[in-house]
Amino acid sequence: MEVTKDLILKVAKNARLNLTESEIKEFIPQFNEILKYFEQLSKVNTDKVNPSFHPIEIKNALREDIPQKSVSKEEILKNSFHKKNGYFLGPKAL
Repeated sequence: MEVTKDLILKVAKNARLNLTESEIKEFIPQFNEILKYFEQLSKVNTDKVNPSFHPIEIKNALREDIPQKSVSKEEILKNSFHKKNGYFLGPKAL
C-alpha cells in the first residue's frame, strides 16, 4: 500500500484535522516508511510460535462474596424525616 496525498487528506478529514501542505508533504514519507516496517513483520515466519495475548498472568484480585449481617431497614430509616412505606422519600422526577 502506498500512502498518497489523497489518502492523507481522507484520513485527516475523518480525524477532523486541518493539515497544511507542508505537514502533508512531511507525513507521506513517514507513513510510507512505517508501512515498510509492517511489510517486513508480515514476512516473519510465526508458524511454530504460540500466541501471547498477555505476557503476565492476570489473576482476579477480588474477594469472595460472603453474605454478612447487615443493618435493618428500620434502623437506617429511623433518623430520616422524609420516609414513606419503608423507603426514603425524595422529590418527584419529571
